[in-house]
Amino acid sequence: MGDWLSENGWALWMVAAVLLGITELLSLDLFLIMLAAGALAGGLTAVVAPDLWWLQALVAASVSGLSLGLLRPTLLARVRSMPGYRSSVSTLVGRPGRVTVAVADGLGEVKVDGQTWSARPYDETMELDVGTEIEVFELDGTVVVVYPRHLGLEGS
Repeated sequence: MGDWLSENGWALWMVAAVLLGITELLSLDLFLIMLAAGALAGGLTAVVAPDLWWLQALVAASVSGLSLGLLRPTLLARVRSMPGYRSSVSTLVGRPGRVTVAVADGLGEVKVDGQTWSARPYDETMELDVGTEIEVFELDGTVVVVYPRHLGLEGS
């Protein structure tokens, strides 16, 4: 068994790279693919130096670390700056909802897309009763800024 591993260590690295790559398809976070790149580099090192496991692990860890530290932030910034990109939270803007806890004195709760959010009105002097239909104007941290759908933004 030990002889097989020393002669075919590259195959283990390739299996790890493929599994990490496939798992990346489920998360789409550009994290596991960087580890897959490290495993691929470890596999290539295993082809050149099959008996030096420590070197293979060092190369795999170095490539993974450099990819995570240098390449991933750049790729994420590019993806997030592409036209049409919206994070899952920013898709709340413009969504309808309903007041679940009266919004008074600038704070209350609303339900939007089945999730409960702390809310404040677009106009700080406005009070919204339970059951009022609202629309999300913007996000302010973890608080949604809302306005009543029937009045619109200008109150008309």
